[in-house]
Amino acid sequence: MKRNLRASLIAVAAVFSLTLGACSSNTDVSKGDSGGAASGGSIGKNYDLKGASFKVGSKEFTESVILGQITIAALDAAGGKAADKTGISGTDTVRAALTSGEIDMYWDYTGTGWVNILGNSTTDVPTDLYKAVSEADKANGVTWLPPAPLNNTYAIAAKKDWASKNKIESISDAAAYIAKNPNDGTICAASEFLNRDDGLPGVEKAYGTKFKVTELDLNLIFPQVGKDCNFGEVTSTDARVKSNDLVVLKDDKKFFVEYNAALTVKTDVLDKNPDIAKIFAPISKKLTSETMLGLNAKVDIDGDKPAAVAKEFLKKNGFID
Repeated sequence: MKRNLRASLIAVAAVFSLTLGACSSNTDVSKGDSGGAASGGSIGKNYDLKGASFKVGSKEFTESVILGQITIAALDAAGGKAADKTGISGTDTVRAALTSGEIDMYWDYTGTGWVNILGNSTTDVPTDLYKAVSEADKANGVTWLPPAPLNNTYAIAAKKDWASKNKIESISDAAAYIAKNPNDGTICAASEFLNRDDGLPGVEKAYGTKFKVTELDLNLIFPQVGKDCNFGEVTSTDARVKSNDLVVLKDDKKFFVEYNAALTVKTDVLDKNPDIAKIFAPISKKLTSETMLGLNAKVDIDGDKPAAVAKEFLKKNGFID
């Protein structure tokens, strides 16, 4: 009963978030538009989704919003009509939006699927994580399309000079430092990371340490590392790691699960529109960690709009004109 009640509350939250909070993304990620619907290219030439309409979601952080905008532009280029529902806060909320039909698709990560959505631990990760996640989620009416090469795993970072001064290169080094200097084991992290088994609770258990937590919005973490906190939650494809002169600590115990991005689609929507899988297969292959790092930088550092960045990526690779 408790699980059913929680699911109901999350579904209500999804509707609320879509109605009132769909633009709460990193920086001022005004999704905006970049000059009309996408068209032409290999997508317009090879696929026809005329008459089909879709609701595309995303999580609130920059990378997820960019992936959502890539999806919208690609569907538009194929003749479909894609409603922008990107920027939904939190995994539970966006996932509930998908399963309840408030949205039809969004990009998620294999590690998130394995641990947070399917309820597995970080200690029993299968060799073929994508296969395990995609097969298990079929029972929930959700199809995971083949993942991109990009691996946006969680990480812990510190100011480069400070880490060098204290000879901290790995999370084990950080744990040893905290054991000697417990008051200096401060970490800035966002709510989701603080409450996920594959987040800080799992890190502390795996490395036998305890951080002193300052909870912040994800956007505020980067400039505060080296000020309010000695350590910070980051992800591996976030361009702000470099721009804020941070260094990612080596996960020497290999705690963090792989987070390959994949478009998750309601199975009944995909069954009615099988071209979706064909459209996104070549797009996914182009989304490497290096490529995604560059796209994120255009938004978070250069100030470009995600919609414009998404279309530039699709044009550069010949998917749209």
